[in-house]
Amino acid sequence: MALLEVNSLTAFYGDFQALYGVSLSVDEGQAVAVIGANGAGKSTLLKSVVGMIRAAPGMIRFNGEPIGGIRSPKIVARGVTMVPEGRRLFSSLTVEENLRIGGQLGRPGPWTLQRVLELFPMLAERRSQASTSLSGGQQQMVAIGRALMSNPRLLLCDEISLGLAPIVVRDIFQRLPTIVAEGTAVVVVEQDVVQALAASTYLYCLQEGRVLLEGASSSLSREAIKAAYFGV
Repeated sequence: MALLEVNSLTAFYGDFQALYGVSLSVDEGQAVAVIGANGAGKSTLLKSVVGMIRAAPGMIRFNGEPIGGIRSPKIVARGVTMVPEGRRLFSSLTVEENLRIGGQLGRPGPWTLQRVLELFPMLAERRSQASTSLSGGQQQMVAIGRALMSNPRLLLCDEISLGLAPIVVRDIFQRLPTIVAEGTAVVVVEQDVVQALAASTYLYCLQEGRVLLEGASSSLSREAIKAAYFGV
């Protein structure tokens, strides 16, 4: 049984349909990438999984139970957490305060404040600083650390490379195997195909709200990915 099962998911913004029968699965401890151009439906997919966009109960199952239509706080309590696009840190709080907010549910697991600071050592040096005083890459580390503090079984990362320098992106992506090794499954939504392939064992490519390509990351050719990515 997969940890996450998305079955023929449809999603709407008012009268606009953003997803057309998307299906996806994630196993325990697996790293999955979802790629696609702007407007492909990647963020909509994640928002549906965490309850920010309503879905029929059977369209999304987590740990064998339907979670479609459940409110976001209850989904987080079950062990699904998202690192949102744009980070959305609490600007009035310090780095440490932002991290501790993620642990308010008290879910058991390996991720504590100390463990997160070990994963991102530069945050330990800045734990008392306001989150707004950090660089974009450091703020992204805080956002990931805050999500890990809830000890999720499934971590959803929405465009974590957005607006960051390539060297910073590589630094952040190099932490993902450590997260997976702790038993947390990861779904990475990305436009950066190279990073997505390197970080995942399985890949889905969305185009205009549909899955056009899927397969083991190591087996998909660049030509097939390019064709699916651009819909050519």
